[in-house]
Amino acid sequence: MNYLTPARYGCAELVEKRSRFIGQVWPVETEEQAREIIDRVRAQYHDARHNCWCYILRSGAVRYSDDGEPQGTAGQPMLEVFRRGGVENVVCVVTRYFGGILLGTGGLIRAYSGAAKMALDAAGLASMQRRIQADVAVPYALYERVRKGIEQSGGAVTDTQFGADVTLSFLCPQEALERISAFVTEVSAGSAEVIERGEMFVPVPVGES
Repeated sequence: MNYLTPARYGCAELVEKRSRFIGQVWPVETEEQAREIIDRVRAQYHDARHNCWCYILRSGAVRYSDDGEPQGTAGQPMLEVFRRGGVENVVCVVTRYFGGILLGTGGLIRAYSGAAKMALDAAGLASMQRRIQADVAVPYALYERVRKGIEQSGGAVTDTQFGADVTLSFLCPQEALERISAFVTEVSAGSAEVIERGEMFVPVPVGES
């Protein structure tokens, strides 16, 4: 199943009644990566009043921390930004430099969730889409025709090896695999076969197909 994740690192700053809120967002794959990022930000902003954080992983790990702010005013509102957006494999840290004026519960929730949303907007979104990894070996005479056929059928050639035959490695959506296989069988008169090797997720910026 496809899913949304930050396209890249994103950072944004929000000022509310002289308090600075620095929101940062990263795409991550593991809980270990998320923890390393949180520890790094804590060290970088060790002089800040609070470094609140959250992360959501496809593995099911969901964690958040208010880091000394009143319970429910920081980590959880940040987390809800990503839950509402359906964003996974993400870690977010919002650093607060206290400006001397108390914001109250509502003000804190708006500030922390706002900084998280601004950082996510700065990062942009990528749709992680499932792709099949496959190979096909064809005679040199069919190489260009098969390469174009793969691409016109919705695949993307990722590697080409020239030996006794030409072996093309490619990625394609599941629904394109049958079309490509049928095309290869037809143009090779049944002498070539698409071999499925596995699958992976590839990032596609939201707004692109």
